Amino acid sequence: MAITVKFLFCALVAAWSVQIQGATESAFPMEAANTDVSNVPSLQRGAKYFVNYCLGCHSAQYVRYNRLGEDLGLTEDQLIENLMFTAERPHDTMINAMASDDAARWFGQAPPDLSLIARSRGSDYLFNFLRAFYVEEGTPTGVNNLVLENTSMPHVLWELQGIRTATFRTEEVSEGISIDVFDGFEIVVPGELDVAAYDQVVRDIVNFLDYISEQRQVERRELGVRVIAFLFIFLLFAFLLKKEIWRDVH
Repeated sequence: MAITVKFLFCALVAAWSVQIQGATESAFPMEAANTDVSNVPSLQRGAKYFVNYCLGCHSAQYVRYNRLGEDLGLTEDQLIENLMFTAERPHDTMINAMASDDAARWFGQAPPDLSLIARSRGSDYLFNFLRAFYVEEGTPTGVNNLVLENTSMPHVLWELQGIRTATFRTEEVSEGISIDVFDGFEIVVPGELDVAAYDQVVRDIVNFLDYISEQRQVERRELGVRVIAFLFIFLLFAFLLKKEIWRDVH
């Protein structure tokens, strides 16, 4: 019995230390995405980046091009010329250009549909994920990610951000237990954009993903404000009516 308890204790300590090290190696200074789905120019840029860098592998099967054009203020000709690279008709959905069997063979699994990714993962997560790639030898794609370790997604935006390596420093948290702490990036090949410009590109992409995850959210929020205003006015009249009814009772 004592041996079993000792074994379980050692196993828990080992698992705990592995979890700490894994979490620390993936530590990345998370920043807020600060998306604004009412910013139409940002959504237009995000749609452009999405079809150029994401739609080759990922689909957005719940989004139709004609609805996209209506919300983003684009004509049918602009849709066809600038966004509809994998569709034939404006009412088609945004389907990727890659067969699922090929994607699974190349990346180990089929790339997920991104229609609802902003709702499932959150805008801040997506914003930081796209900023956290770094070169790592031995991985299938040649890169890794500080937010999602061992991701099978390649760094499709490397031409814009550049190629970077991640540096870590070792810190001892207790006797016999040390962890690797993320220390920063080192640029190997500069990208086409500086840090601020690249962050804006990522923010536009995430803003677009936030929009397609609930295309009516702007209308919903505006309707919510109207409903709250109506209820407030109704409450005021109800209070005045209550005072008038109970005035003679006292």
